[in-house]
Amino acid sequence: MQPETRPNESERKSNPTTEHGTSRAAAQTAKPEPQAAKPEADAAPATRTRRDFLKLGAGVLGAVTLAEVAGAGLLFLQPRSLDGEFGGVLIAGAAESFPPGTVTEFPAGRFFLIRAEDGGFLAVYRRCTHLGCAVSWDARENSFVCPCHGSHFDFFGTVENPPAPSALDTFPLEIVDGQVHVDTGRPQSRDVFAPAQLVYA
Repeated sequence: MQPETRPNESERKSNPTTEHGTSRAAAQTAKPEPQAAKPEADAAPATRTRRDFLKLGAGVLGAVTLAEVAGAGLLFLQPRSLDGEFGGVLIAGAAESFPPGTVTEFPAGRFFLIRAEDGGFLAVYRRCTHLGCAVSWDARENSFVCPCHGSHFDFFGTVENPPAPSALDTFPLEIVDGQVHVDTGRPQSRDVFAPAQLVYA
C-alpha cells in the first residue's frame, strides 16, 4: 500500500477547497438552481376581471333569451280575440239579410246563425256537446246532425237524439246599427232552448 501523501502548497493553491471539502472551482462553476417565475402582480386581477365580465355577459344573454322565450310562450297561450276571427267578435251582416225561419253557417266563426219565424236571432256553436265533433245543418231533416255518434239537434239546437247530453252551446249576440254582432270568444252552455235566448233587432 502506498502511503497517503498530502498535497503540497502549490497544489493547494491551484485547487483550493471550501470548508466542506469541495473544490472552490466546482462550487463556482455549479449551476444555480432555477427559481419558479413569480407571476406579475397585475396578471391575476386582469384575468379575474375578464372572466367576471364574460360570466356577466353570459348571464345577461341567458336572461334576455329566457325572457324572449317566456314572452313568446305567453303570447301563444293567450286566446285569439281578433275581430272577424273565431275567438273574437264577428259581424255576420245586416239583420234584414237573414230571412225568418233560416239557418246560415259561418265557418270562420264556427257557428250557425238561426233566425226564428218571429224574427229573433240565435247563434249556436257548431261543436257537439257529446265529444266536440263539428255538427252540420240538414235542411231536409230540419235539424243539426253530428257525424261522429249520430246525435241530432232540433232547429234551436235542443237534443232530439242522444248521446249528446245537452243542447248546442250559444254565443252572445247583439244587433248594432242593424248589424248582427256575434262574440265567438264566450260560448255559453245550456240544457235546452228557451225563447228568452232569442235576440231581436
